[in-house]
Amino acid sequence: MDDTSLISRVWLYIILLVMGVLSVFIFIWQLMVLRGKAMPNCDGSYDNWHAQKGHYGIAFADVFLACPTSLAGIILVFLNPQWGHYLLALTSFWWVWANFMTTVNSLHFEKPRITFMWFLTYPFGILVGLAYISWNIFHFNAIYFP
Repeated sequence: MDDTSLISRVWLYIILLVMGVLSVFIFIWQLMVLRGKAMPNCDGSYDNWHAQKGHYGIAFADVFLACPTSLAGIILVFLNPQWGHYLLALTSFWWVWANFMTTVNSLHFEKPRITFMWFLTYPFGILVGLAYISWNIFHFNAIYFP
């Protein structure tokens, strides 16, 4: 990691900060869904596993796998960078897939007004995942072959 420029490291820290904040927010949101609370989304839909059983599985995967793995990867980037980047490379694909899935479902079934809040709730995670994947590919040799 010492081979990367200051600007590259600053970009990495910005991406990690955004991933961390979103992971905590998603963890809290999905924990409320697991507890049975119907959570309203900005497109007019609800995350309610009583009405749609699939929401329980998604919430369970987010709370017990995706969010903790993302947060562990962020912490490991500072303690053991190579392992942290391995974990974050894997969870970045979750960021892209999960947010792509929810964005497509929102557009197809809810036909929402595209507002700033809708953008932050749905497709923004795709950009975060792609930003980390791009950063990782660009600095592949510096990360995995120090």
